[in-house]
Amino acid sequence: MAATVSENLLDWYDAHARDLPWRARPGQPAPDPYRVWLSEVMLQQTTVAAVKPYFESFTQRWPSVDALASAPEEDVMAAWAGLGYYSRARNLVKCARTVSALGGFPDTEVELRKLPGLGDYTAASLAAIAFGRRAVVVDANVERVVARLFAIAEPLPVARKTIRSRADEITPGTRAGDFAQAMMDLGATICTARDPKCLLCPLSSACEARGNGDPARLPVKAPKKARPVRQGRAYWIERDGAVWLVRREGEGMLGGMRALPDDGWSARGDGVAEHSGELLGMVRHGFTHFEIELAIHAVDIPLGDGEWWPLDRLDEAGLPTLFAKAARLALAR
Repeated sequence: MAATVSENLLDWYDAHARDLPWRARPGQPAPDPYRVWLSEVMLQQTTVAAVKPYFESFTQRWPSVDALASAPEEDVMAAWAGLGYYSRARNLVKCARTVSALGGFPDTEVELRKLPGLGDYTAASLAAIAFGRRAVVVDANVERVVARLFAIAEPLPVARKTIRSRADEITPGTRAGDFAQAMMDLGATICTARDPKCLLCPLSSACEARGNGDPARLPVKAPKKARPVRQGRAYWIERDGAVWLVRREGEGMLGGMRALPDDGWSARGDGVAEHSGELLGMVRHGFTHFEIELAIHAVDIPLGDGEWWPLDRLDEAGLPTLFAKAARLALAR
């Protein structure tokens, strides 16, 4: 079965591979490891459509890992704004500097795992796609394909060990990068979470879930826990065509990024309001583990260490999505 699955999938990929800016076409030389790595970091928990403009912008501004390594972290953080999960951007700079010091990316999965910010998935995908190494690459799309192909009914995350083992069984020794990308494409375009297109699937004859009549129920996901809702305030301080922005401290949530001053809210608790002013409105934003309801207040006195940022250049400040929402609300008022 394993040989048939990989052969059928690669034949399908040769004809139907998605045209993505970080990819090499089937049969072409492997892409630049820098472009593979950058795209994989950007794509974590983010859609292809959202990543494309960021990828194009990054590679125009920093066309190589050495160029990115020499970039100021605050510039990278600003360019990343809107992609979310900002610890990835900080690790991006750390990793680029490590790779530049090494003289290039290592070409084995084991050595790639040692780089800052590279977990099992990113190391495996880079080893397979950029270096042609046989590696078992399992993202959410691959997880779904394998769970259905082998009718793995254990709920996630318990099922992940079995899914990885089964993915290992069907991963070929050659064309490892094309196989990994073919699995991703199949999950993204055919074996979708809802309404899978089984009649178009190159693996339909081998799919146990389709034989059982209900592939869409797999993989079984554990019930989502309700996210707590935190309360906070942000302060809009405007003067002479500029707004007062601060830089958030440390490497915690949104650390190192420009933002509006706020009252110290965090994932662990509500803010402690020490200032008041005209209430301009509320914005709500979801993070991975909590949501925040942020009240936007207009005040007159600059708060904290910061800088006056011209309003006509506010889109260049690299505000994270939460504070970009707050700025749009304030400007509309």
